[in-house]
This record gives sequence, structure tokens and C-alpha cells, in this order.
Amino acid sequence: MSTEVWTYLLVGLTFAGYLYIGYMNRVRDTRGFYVAGQGVPAIANGAATAADWMSAASFISMAGLISFLGYDGAIYLMGWTGGYVLLALLLAPYLRKYGKYTVPDFVGDRYYSQTARVVAAICAIFVSLTYVAGQMRGVGIVFSRFLGLPITGGIIVGMAIVAFFAVLGGMKGITWTQVAQYSVLILAFLIPSIALAARLTGMPIPQLAFTFTDIVPKLNQIQMDLGLGSYVTSHKNMIDVLAITLALMTGTAGLPHVIVRFYTVPSVRAARYSAGWALLFIAILYTTAPALAAFAKFNLINTLNGVSVQDVQTRPDLDWARKWETTGLLSFEDKNGDGVYQLTKGDTNEIKIDRDIIVLSTPEVAGLAGFVIALVAAGGLAAALSTASGLLLVISSSLSHDIYYRLINPNATERQRMIAGRTVIFLAILVAGYFGINPPGFVAEVVAFAFGLACASFFPIILLGIFDKRTNSTGAVWGMIIGITFTAVMILLMRSTKLLGTEAPIVTSFLGISAQGIGVVGMILNFVVTYVVSRATKEPPQEIQDMVESVRIPKGAKEAVAAH
Repeated sequence: MSTEVWTYLLVGLTFAGYLYIGYMNRVRDTRGFYVAGQGVPAIANGAATAADWMSAASFISMAGLISFLGYDGAIYLMGWTGGYVLLALLLAPYLRKYGKYTVPDFVGDRYYSQTARVVAAICAIFVSLTYVAGQMRGVGIVFSRFLGLPITGGIIVGMAIVAFFAVLGGMKGITWTQVAQYSVLILAFLIPSIALAARLTGMPIPQLAFTFTDIVPKLNQIQMDLGLGSYVTSHKNMIDVLAITLALMTGTAGLPHVIVRFYTVPSVRAARYSAGWALLFIAILYTTAPALAAFAKFNLINTLNGVSVQDVQTRPDLDWARKWETTGLLSFEDKNGDGVYQLTKGDTNEIKIDRDIIVLSTPEVAGLAGFVIALVAAGGLAAALSTASGLLLVISSSLSHDIYYRLINPNATERQRMIAGRTVIFLAILVAGYFGINPPGFVAEVVAFAFGLACASFFPIILLGIFDKRTNSTGAVWGMIIGITFTAVMILLMRSTKLLGTEAPIVTSFLGISAQGIGVVGMILNFVVTYVVSRATKEPPQEIQDMVESVRIPKGAKEAVAAH
């Protein structure tokens, strides 16, 4: 069968599976809609968490980042993986012990303030909309190339699929769909990685091939010869490296759509186990990504650099290049008129490669079977759709549960709350689709902005809410407002060419920190403002301080210490 037939078949089968799972797990009450009835087994929740967290940025864009940035791409590996460890060990068990539906639930109750609840809900919506834009863009890229649809059409199809299982099944439908999506995306990532490792190095284990063979030195030498810069040397200043890594770490620990996953298990113990399973499932992809990045870049350079104009137009084995060229994500221009395309750096470069196509194009570049090419397309869609559905549920819960039910209509019936939740998801999908069609950057870059916003808004408030009894509502509200406002404004100014249409960025950096790392400054401002304002104003009520102690200390620990 042709690649196109395989793609339609596999994508169709996986989508049919997602829709079936969503239908079979449809819910009729808010507990099932928001936290899957708190009955998801630890291992299943671990797989769902991994799929929810490993978005299109991880599957589609991260290996592309590492391919283009080399050593500097390790920032994303360290930040995202380290952040998950931070979340699993420092926050997740305590939030599960608290036991409500959403992050704004925790913030509103912990800081005994409806204002804090509203600010947290607005922050959750803002972070999630930024994040989901990257996911819908990823969906559009996959459909554009493999199903022959324009990016806009691809995004609309993806919106319809997500709308079905998110609106119908809520968190329960999303959770079991994400378990299936994790299975698809991890197979789609591992199979081409193993095939390339075996072909290029003779070692079929990608991690070992990357570490113990000469593929990286060879790639580094090729890059140096072409003037593309060293693959194994950092080109960023260390302040920016530290800021981006820390922003990604603390942003991960503050992501509302990941945190809410720990509310879906039956107990605190199950939350800890599911965190461990998720870390294992995440590590499988994240330890493979650097290897795939190096193999893909090596293959791509050797395939395209020095190829003639006529060959690109006629050679059957370069049919993939012509198809990617129609998407606008790969382009050729014979600037010097010598009839040969050269891959170089700067204005003389004649081959422009969008970093978001690295993973998706790898099986085609390597000449792998049509089944594998189609599987990678299905994996990219699974990664994007799994995260998009989780984010949309956060937006829904923030508006329908935290604002509508908690503030506007506390007497709302189960039916009214379900209608509100499903209506908000539908509206959020429309907004997400718009930002997918008109994104403020490439996939991983947009996601990095979302992590910065989460880092600047939620991480300080959740951390202090668990470990500092003296932090009060006034400090929390001002901390969140100042942290997220500063970060959002700085991202807007630093990315003004994309977001505002200016000829050059209004601000290029802040103390040497780029837009991807600016959330750290917002986080520091949040911490300082929250701490100072809390100390300068009235301490929390005693019952709130007692609640903080009960959340932080394991059940029975006080009694055991007293008895001893």
C-alpha cells in the first residue's frame, strides 16, 4: 500500500478508537466530568499523565529543537523532565490529599478568598489557551502533510475530534483516551528511532547508539564544515540557559492540566505511584529524543545538501521533499544559480527547514516503510490531541466550576453544571483553533511561553500554600497578578514582531534572559510580593493554618510522634 493509504488507514483507526473510548466512558455527573470519579488506577493514570504532559512539543518539536540547537536543546530536556520530578515529589501528593477538582479550587480554599479563586481561574485559562495553541498547530502540520489538507482544514478536523470525546466524556473519557494515545505516540517515536540507530550505527538501541558511537562527532564535523556551528557547544549565555531551564521546571510543576491528573486517582498513595509510572513512561521518550534528533539531522543533511535542482524536482526518492515543500515548511531557492542547493548558515542558505518537521519527516527521509511513516503521523496527532483535550478541560473547569458554580450560581443543579462545562469546552475549542491557525511561534516555542506563564503565576502560590502557613490571601492575589502580568507583557514585547507585527522586537532581552526564560523573573516577583505582602498584612485564620498542616503532614504522623 502507498504511504497515503497507510496514513488514512492508521489515522482513521486510531481516531475511531479514541471516539469509541470517549463514547464508552461518557459521564453524567460533575465528579466524573472533572476528576474521572477519582477511580483511575495508578498505572493507567501514569500513562494518561505522560500523554497529557508529552504534548506536540515533546513529540513533534523537541527533537527538532535539539537537531537545530544541538547542546542548547538539552535545556528543554532538563527543564521539562526535572520539572516533572519537582511536581511529583514536591506538590502532587499534597494536592491530592487536599482532594478537590481544580487548582483554582485549592487556591480559593487555601487562601480563603473568592478573589484569589477568580485570579487563579483567569491564570489557568490564560496559561491553557497559550499552551493549546501549540497543540492545534501541531495537528495542522500533521494533517497538512500526510492527509493533503491545508493547515487550517487540518486544525478544524482536529477540533472536531477533540470536541467529541472531551465534551461527551469529560475527564473520564479524556483519561482513557490518553492511555490509548500514549501507546500510539510511544510506538511511533521508538520504531523510527530504533530503525535509524540500527541503520546508521549498527546499534539498535537509540540511547546506546547516541552515547557510544561516533555519530555525534560526525554530525558535529559536518555542521562545522557547512558553517552551521558546533553541535556540541552552547551558544547561549549561561544566565539565559539557567533561566529557561528553571522556567520550564517550575512551569511544569505549576501546569494546571497536569496537576489535575493527580486528583483522578483514589488515594494519596495512588497519586505517588501514578507519578512514578508517569516518570517512567516519560523517560522512555525523553531519553530517545536526543538520539533521534542527531540521527534525523545527520540523515537530512546528507540527503539534501548538494542535491541538484533537477533531482529535487524529479527523483522518486525525493518525493517526500516535494510534498513537504507544498506545506511551506520546507523550501528551496537556488540563490547563486549553480543548479545545486546548499545548506549553509545565514543569507546564503538555500534550503530552509522548519524545525517542526524533523520528527515527522524522518521516516520518509530514511526511506522507511509506509506503515512506519503513517504511524509517526498518528503518533504526532495522538501527542497533540491528548494534551489539547486536557487543556480544554482545565479551561472548562475554570469557567464552569470555579467561576460559574462557585461564584455566579452556587445552587446550580448537576445538569446545569454539566451543560455549562460542555458549552465552555466547545467555545474554548473555537478559540484554540483560531490560535492554532494564527500561532505566535513554532510549536515548542509557544509551549515554552505557556510554561513561563505557569511558572510566574501558579508555582509560587501552590508551593507557599503548602509549606508556609503565614502566606495569606492578599499576598497570593497580588503575587499572581504581578507575576503573570509582568511575564505576559515581556513575552509580548520580546515577540512583538510575531504578536504585534513590529519590524523588530520592542525588547530583545531582560538582563540577558530571552522570552522563553522570562517567566523566572515573573516567578521571583511573585514570590517576593506574596511573601512581603503576607507579612505586612493580617495572618490567615487559624482554621486555614490547621488545614495547611493537615495537608502537609502524612495521615497519622502527628499521633505516631506524640505516642513515641
